[in-house]
Amino acid sequence: MPSRRPEILAPAGDLDSLRAALASGADAVYFGLDEGFNARARADNFSLARLPETMAVVHRAGARAYLTLNTLVFEPELPVVERILRGVAESGVDALIIQDPAIALLARAICPQLELHASTQMTVSSAEGIRFARGLGVTRVVVPRELSTTEIRRLAGQTDMELEVFIHGALCMSWSGQCLTSEAWGGRSANRGQCAQSCRLPYDLVVDHQTRDLGDVRYLLSPKDLAGVRAIPELVDIGVHSLKIEGRLKGPQYVTTTVQGYRRWVDGVVAGRPDEHQLASDLADMSLTYSRGFSNGFLAGSDHQTLVEGRFPKHRGLYLGQVRSVSGKEVFVTPDERPWTGALGLGHQERPEAPSGQVSSPLQGDEPRPATVDPRPGMGVVFDAGAPEDKHEPGGPIFRVERRGNGWVLGFGHPGPDLGRVAPGQRVWLNSDPSLARRTESLLAHGEPEGRIPLTLKVSGAEGTPLRLHASAWGHEGSVTGQTPLAPAKGKGLDEALLRDKLGAFGGTSFTLARLDCTELAPGLHLPVSELKALRRDLVTGLASEVEKGPRRTVVGTPVLEQVRASLLAHVPEAPAEDTARLMPLCRNDAQLEAVIAAGLREVELDWMEMVGLQRAVERARAAGLRVTIATVRVQKPGEEGYDARLDKLRPDAVLVRHWGAMMHFLERPAGQPRPVLHGDFSLNVTNSVTAAYLLGMGLDTLTFSHDLDETQLFSLLDHAPAHRFAVALHHHIATFHTEHCVYSHTLSNGRDYKSCGRPCERHQISLRDRIGLEHPVIVDVGCRNTVFNAQAQSAASLVPKLLARGVRRFRVEFVRESREEAARVLAAYQELLAGRISPAEAVRRAAVHEQFGVTRGTMQVLS
Repeated sequence: MPSRRPEILAPAGDLDSLRAALASGADAVYFGLDEGFNARARADNFSLARLPETMAVVHRAGARAYLTLNTLVFEPELPVVERILRGVAESGVDALIIQDPAIALLARAICPQLELHASTQMTVSSAEGIRFARGLGVTRVVVPRELSTTEIRRLAGQTDMELEVFIHGALCMSWSGQCLTSEAWGGRSANRGQCAQSCRLPYDLVVDHQTRDLGDVRYLLSPKDLAGVRAIPELVDIGVHSLKIEGRLKGPQYVTTTVQGYRRWVDGVVAGRPDEHQLASDLADMSLTYSRGFSNGFLAGSDHQTLVEGRFPKHRGLYLGQVRSVSGKEVFVTPDERPWTGALGLGHQERPEAPSGQVSSPLQGDEPRPATVDPRPGMGVVFDAGAPEDKHEPGGPIFRVERRGNGWVLGFGHPGPDLGRVAPGQRVWLNSDPSLARRTESLLAHGEPEGRIPLTLKVSGAEGTPLRLHASAWGHEGSVTGQTPLAPAKGKGLDEALLRDKLGAFGGTSFTLARLDCTELAPGLHLPVSELKALRRDLVTGLASEVEKGPRRTVVGTPVLEQVRASLLAHVPEAPAEDTARLMPLCRNDAQLEAVIAAGLREVELDWMEMVGLQRAVERARAAGLRVTIATVRVQKPGEEGYDARLDKLRPDAVLVRHWGAMMHFLERPAGQPRPVLHGDFSLNVTNSVTAAYLLGMGLDTLTFSHDLDETQLFSLLDHAPAHRFAVALHHHIATFHTEHCVYSHTLSNGRDYKSCGRPCERHQISLRDRIGLEHPVIVDVGCRNTVFNAQAQSAASLVPKLLARGVRRFRVEFVRESREEAARVLAAYQELLAGRISPAEAVRRAAVHEQFGVTRGTMQVLS
């Protein structure tokens, strides 16, 4: 039985990109609205008012349209979101891609038939997490980019949920939905579609407080682009439903080259005839359009030596070779004797073989390789001269090419690159090809694609009755009946060949005849051909109008927000409010725990990087009479369910839940089996009362405010939610990046993953120094994932009086690398503050942190 072909899902940041995707053979497109709430706020996007017209264009091409409403929603915005959802449901959009549970809950109330897809921003990374998403009405999950094909196969075996996989484009360094870098350092949140691309900035490596010279390797968090072509045979075999191309901020040429290339490769794989030569050519076209260098991403599993190249953060294209000499307006370039791979290879050491017994992915060592392309006049080049962040790197169009030996003499004209900055030894890249732009322009000039919607046609009639046609296509049906009674034919009459020829002539329309049923048509009958054609035209006109409108749905016209919120709050169990404020310290080492014990606090939260030390810490805290809360890992992949089971065995009093899978693990207990108290952490991204009420109703005992909230948004949420069920991060170093990529393995070893890296994280401490000199600690968790914490601690001290007045009683203090003395000073300051013995300003002075709520900066700054 042939494999089912997965959907090719293309990005559409503007109308031309959408048209390019459809013309190139995309099965579906995804895009956002001008009205916001999508993760690519900087794209041109589409207007809600003209959405029905856009849907008609997509549906005429036989494609599906997915609208991204995949950001977090603040409390004052809920009525706006309700209005948008109603318009979207009426427009004929095929599905929504969402992050915030509130959008799912409102969408279900407004239009129960509206299809919902969980964005990768929702961080649904396990079968348990999928059970949470299914409860929201989700029918498809966009799996995180960090999953390998082996993990995706395991996940597919644990659920019947549709799975969508990113197959090409830019990789986020952080787990999607878990990046707070833009918010912390720039006041513009990635969870609100305003990523500041902090991963594409240069950083210095600081090892054990000493700067480590890495030469020209400075972009330590900037991954190469994903080109998952080598994973497609396995993904097809797994049965994933959709292969997604990233790139809503890129243009029609990028969309054309990627969609056409993946369409050809997928079709070849499914048919059993993959064309390797064509694939290499298509990869070259993709590279010339946009590429930071291609890799398998995480589809082959972690490879910390190849994911990050480290020498540049932006488009380079195809590697051509090295400069040998410069003379006037000419540059002589030769290919490297040994092809340059782009691997970091710190210390210029060869990569080691995998240790004996280590299981390797079938993709390991099989990187996507574009075809070699000879330079041609008109193509663009760029030279690696100077810092990559230089916006005026030497480069430009080639005027003349002369072959010399195994190299090329590239001639430039006026204006041209500043060849005074070009020197022997520098790398040269081909970064554009005007023929690709002309190809896209030609494609768009041909107009809309035709004949992509299969149509089933049933013909019926008898002598003396009019001919009747009934058609079905894409879930829509239509019928027409002729005016002239059927009469006996003098010849063959209306046989199948004639009907297929006249009724199946759908040229110039969206339809193609897939099946013709004549079983209810009596033989030997006649009808003028002109009437047959007229019936076909009437049938197509009516059916095309229905197809353009999209799925048939019922849309509730009256407001639903208050009803939804009230219903959810009615299911929140009662919980007594505490009379006094509680300080909750979160510790990451033994010294901090000792400071907590000495401070006389009643409880502690433990977040350890390894299980043996965690068990000792639990025993020490219990011996001191403390209630113990254990934090889960931030994310959990298929096969990592054992982490939660090991926490269970430690029998904590409470669990700090950081991902949907852990929440479901601890909630889904057999009847009568006790469970610990469950505190939802900031990483659940709670920013509004609808989501909060839903999670509290599911069984979470408390929630932590999202770090995306500023003061106004936080108190707006509290207007509609029980304040005593919330915790606020009073003092913390914001967790900026949370990444599968290990900076320790990449820079301090030659190992590709935890099995071959030698565990340098157990012997060294790494920080990353940014352009203004701040050193951001990098901490490894029990899953070998890295978290980059903000160098500067943040304080919400100025908000404490108002929070206490509103009924908030849980205040968390989080430590990263603080010593016992530092932790003790911070704890003492905030104990005094909560007791009312010192002012917020004095508490801040004593704790020596910045007075700022959450991670807000710039327009998000809280003014005292």
